[in-house]
Order: sequence, then structure tokens, then C-alpha cells
Amino acid sequence: MKSCVSTLYRNSLERLMPSLGLMAETAREVARRRSAMVGGVLLLGIFFISIFFSFFYTIDPLAQDLLARFMPPAWLPGGSLAHPLGTDNLGRDVLARILYGSRISLLVGFSAVFISECIGISLGLVSGYYGGKIDNVIMRTADVFLAYPFMLLTISVIAVLGNSIFNLILVLGISDWVIYARTIRGSVLSLKEKEFVEASRASGTRNSAIICRHILPNVISPLLVLGTLRVANIIIWESGLSFLGMGVPPPAPTWGRMLAEGRIYIGDAWWLATLPGLAIMCTILSINLLGDGLRDALDPRLRNISN
Repeated sequence: MKSCVSTLYRNSLERLMPSLGLMAETAREVARRRSAMVGGVLLLGIFFISIFFSFFYTIDPLAQDLLARFMPPAWLPGGSLAHPLGTDNLGRDVLARILYGSRISLLVGFSAVFISECIGISLGLVSGYYGGKIDNVIMRTADVFLAYPFMLLTISVIAVLGNSIFNLILVLGISDWVIYARTIRGSVLSLKEKEFVEASRASGTRNSAIICRHILPNVISPLLVLGTLRVANIIIWESGLSFLGMGVPPPAPTWGRMLAEGRIYIGDAWWLATLPGLAIMCTILSINLLGDGLRDALDPRLRNISN
């Protein structure tokens, strides 16, 4: 029994070592690119602050103080260190609302991309590998999704289902699967004609095993890069929907709603719209820098050029 367990452990470790080596090599390549490192460190800092800010900044983002309405940031005349980034039209702390809004934006962005990738990878693998009628049905369905404007589709579904963070994640995730399915389908069409796939098929390996063991590992890299970059798009769409009043329902503070509320007072209280906009910009910039670095690190052609 012990020998069987040790053999199984050794075989699992041997299968895992190439993946660990690839991850280590990718990490080294990303570390060589300053822009990717800046983006990664900035995104990691945003993650850390969004998760743990309540431990070191205890002001309630929903607490109102009408006597402290429109207080400017601390570095401006009339500002106070009690509210470093000022207050809004109801006396709510802007910094606390921005920090809380980062949780919502990151949760929606990464959760929606996870759902999209799961759907897109599954359908893309099936469509590219089996082809025929299955491919036609999946690709024609994808064409229907592409023909319908993404934002209009999302607004229509949310108007029917209602505003909630769960519905928002679900709608954004389901609406964005097409780009993953079409990307992975193109890769599968070329990979399934390769010699190692033909050899596995000739040896009697099941189609499901061929897809999971030989095809899927070879398409993970572009999907990782694509997913990273799509997170930025989802965060922008979530902010846009919140700006239109179709995102996460109040009173939960979101960056998009802060922009919508702050634009009314842009002449007198510019920080109400400017600071949430800067938060969105920094988050999107960090994700795009990291995504570009991953693309360069995982693409041998770009790696050779940069080196």
C-alpha cells in the first residue's frame, strides 16, 4: 500500500514539475519588464487595500454628517485630516467610499471573467475539436451575441432580472463568453491536426482525455492574457452601468455611482467625480500593464524581440 501511494505521489509530482517550471519561467520573464512589475505591484496593492482597509480605516462609507457636507480634501483650505479626501453632498467620507467601491469593482471584474472563461473555454474546445453541426450551432449562437450590442444586452437583462451584484456578475459573465470561445476555437482547429494529437487518437485515447491532457494545456497561455485584459473591460462596464443606475443597487458605494453623483457638483466640489475617476484609471492601468507583460512573457516571438 505504501509503495502504491509513493508511486502515485511520484507520478503526480513528475506531472506537476513541468507546470511549476513554466510558472517560474513566466514569473522571471514578467519580472524583467518594468511596466509589468509596476502594474503587478500596483494591482496587488489595490487588492490588499480593498480587502484590509476596514482594519486601518474605520470610517463607515455610508455614515452621513450633514454638518460636514462638501468638505474639501485635507490638502485644500478648509480640509481636515479626519476626511483625507473630503466629503460628498451628504457628508459621507469620500476615501471610505472609494475603498469600499474597489471591493465591488474587483469582485465583479474577476468573477465575471471567471464565468466567461469557463463558458467560453468549454464551448470553444467542443466547437473546435468536434466541428460539424456542433461547431455551426455554437458559432451561430456566438454571432447572435456579437450582433447585439453588449451594453444594450446587459441593460436589457438587468432591467428584467433586477439590480443586484449577483445579477450583474452573472449577466456580464454570460454576455462576454464569445471572445473566449472564438479565440480558443481557432487554436484548437490548428492543434487537433498536430502529430501528438493524432498519435493519441490513433492509440485509442478518448476524445475527452485528448482535450484535457493535450489541447487545453496548450491554449491556457493566450486565455490567461486575454482574461487579464478583459478584467479591465468588465470593470469599465460595471462603472458605466453604475453610472447609468443599472449596476449594484444603492446604498452600496460604487465608483460609477460616485461619478454620476459627483458630476452634478463638478464646478464646486471637483473631488467628488475626479477622485473616483482616478481610482478607475489606476486600476485599469495596472491591469493593462500586467496583461501586456504576461503577453510578452508567454509569447516566445515577443520574448525574443524584447530580449
